[in-house]
Amino acid sequence: MLSFTEENYLKALLKLLLENKAKEGVGTNELAGHLNVKPATANDMLKKLKEKSLVDYEKYGRISLTESGKKIAIEVLRKHRLWETFLYEKLEFTWDEVHEVAEQLEHIQSQKLIDKLEKFLNFPEFDPHGDIIPNAKGEFKVQFKRTLADIKVGESCKMVAVKDNSVEFLRYVVKVGLGINNLIKVISQENYDALIEIEVNGKRSSVSQRFAQNIFVICENCELGKPCPEGKCDIK
Repeated sequence: MLSFTEENYLKALLKLLLENKAKEGVGTNELAGHLNVKPATANDMLKKLKEKSLVDYEKYGRISLTESGKKIAIEVLRKHRLWETFLYEKLEFTWDEVHEVAEQLEHIQSQKLIDKLEKFLNFPEFDPHGDIIPNAKGEFKVQFKRTLADIKVGESCKMVAVKDNSVEFLRYVVKVGLGINNLIKVISQENYDALIEIEVNGKRSSVSQRFAQNIFVICENCELGKPCPEGKCDIK
């Protein structure tokens, strides 16, 4: 049985690999930054995971998951997102509260419990943050999603997920008036600092490039899982 920390490393690697589809593996510094640990600490854990044949890794090289490591990482991710959905839909936690609690619950080992949880929730496809939930076979499609920063002035889009799941960012998103499936219109963009003015439900707000790069969007008339009429949001 793996430790909670080992499972967290595998899950973090999976998320980074999915986000950086064009890259061949993940760098140690990138992984350490994601987990908020020192590179030396990450190196020590990677050695342990390599000894267990869960990662392919050479010092100063790129890191990838083995098939065994990927299978475990997907299952941990699946449990995390199912628990987030349960907390949000059934226990009325807010979307900025569910992540930390799900971080604890994702390490429960009872497969029967997780299967019953999924059935109880009617086999959800997305968690409260818009992220795809793998099914019981570990299958899930990685949806190509543009960010708000990619949308041109005058165009509209639909928010489908967030890249940053931190409490601070999620509360900021709510303060701006944004939520999953909200329509966003880009009104203007400053030449000097690229500050973006958006309109949501009749309310206008100015947001930074950093904010916009953490909001995943699809075309206004698109639906997740279905072909994009313009070919911009299809799975890559």
